[in-house]
Amino acid sequence: MSYTRSGRAADELRVHKLIPDFAPAAEGSVLIETGNTRVLCTITVEEKVPSWLAEQNKGWITAEYGMLPRSTQVRSKRDYQRTAGRTHEIQRLIGRSLRAITDLSALGQRKIIVDCDVIQADAGTRTAAVTGAWVALAFACDKLLRNGKIPRWPLREQVAAVSLGLLNDKVLLDMDYPEDAAASVDLNLVMTNNNRLIEVQGTGEEATFDRKELDAMLDLGWQGLQPLFELQRQALADKGISWS
Repeated sequence: MSYTRSGRAADELRVHKLIPDFAPAAEGSVLIETGNTRVLCTITVEEKVPSWLAEQNKGWITAEYGMLPRSTQVRSKRDYQRTAGRTHEIQRLIGRSLRAITDLSALGQRKIIVDCDVIQADAGTRTAAVTGAWVALAFACDKLLRNGKIPRWPLREQVAAVSLGLLNDKVLLDMDYPEDAAASVDLNLVMTNNNRLIEVQGTGEEATFDRKELDAMLDLGWQGLQPLFELQRQALADKGISWS
């Protein structure tokens, strides 16, 4: 595609980077950089499950998400009680995405808490959080397996996410904030490496979109996820964790 924005082609991802063990005290951690968006993903393992799971021999994965006050141009207030609707929506998305590809019975009666904290926001924070959280979770699972705390590898598939949109009738991959703010349609796509959908969040912003445009965004999204899956695999390989 010849259409460019911010020095990128319409079908080109921003530069992505994964920095492992950014928070060494956590059972698993990674800082994910998506252009100018930076999200710290950390894992905490608790040797207990929610009370409603006490009678079942399986674990649980839950997520919390937050934005630091100056992760944006204007200071945002801390959401201590996680009461904001957007906060609830995103952390539930992260938790669902990770549970969908995890054999919870392999975790035993453990709760895994995934914290995704936005250090710098330039759009795509939720998709970056999902992509980075899978890597942090894999690091934690490797540690549990090596320490004999779980009987088998619990992650069945990879999961990653990417944003797309329609701007001036062009399908854009991985929008930055100015593009996201101006887009007529905004879509977040969460998929597994086996071409399975977990979540499609598509919204018309003062506009509508048709099936052809939706299919175009899904096709481009799947294409854009391939480098992210490879980046995840490389992050695991760098720590001696094999993934097939």
